[in-house]
Amino acid sequence: MTHFRDPLTKRITDFLVEIGLDVRAGSVDDAAILPGIGVIDGALVVDEDRLRFPGDLLHEAGHLAVATPERRRTMHGTVGDDAAEEMMAIAWSYAAALHLAIDPAVVFHEAGYRGGATDLLENFNAGRYLALPMLQWTGLAYDAVRAKEAGAEAYPLMRKWLRED
Repeated sequence: MTHFRDPLTKRITDFLVEIGLDVRAGSVDDAAILPGIGVIDGALVVDEDRLRFPGDLLHEAGHLAVATPERRRTMHGTVGDDAAEEMMAIAWSYAAALHLAIDPAVVFHEAGYRGGATDLLENFNAGRYLALPMLQWTGLAYDAVRAKEAGAEAYPLMRKWLRED
């Protein structure tokens, strides 16, 4: 799997590779999306020496995961500024943290989300799942009603981790 020193970084990146995302160790400059994280041709590049918050890996991976495969392959430098994808990435990263049995506060830390991390975390923890309709529309998760109809589990459990269309 991946070769990172920090156990949390390794755990997260191993999961990302397992679900089919391309994760590489490499040098990331100061102009990166987030400290120590870059995107090159659809791959998540991790500069462990500059990575401040390992939970940020789940958020950036969420952007890659919710993008169409064609768009994912061409993401370079930035993951874009689509508001719907941003919300889906936030919801995806919350589900991924729970899946990995990581405290979601690792993802929703005080330095993230332009000061809104606490509010986001409170909403998710209270079952107010922002962007769930969009995750459902892309086939990644079910709300409680659709899950019951399908005989499946509802979000925050995911049907699948990568968008396929």
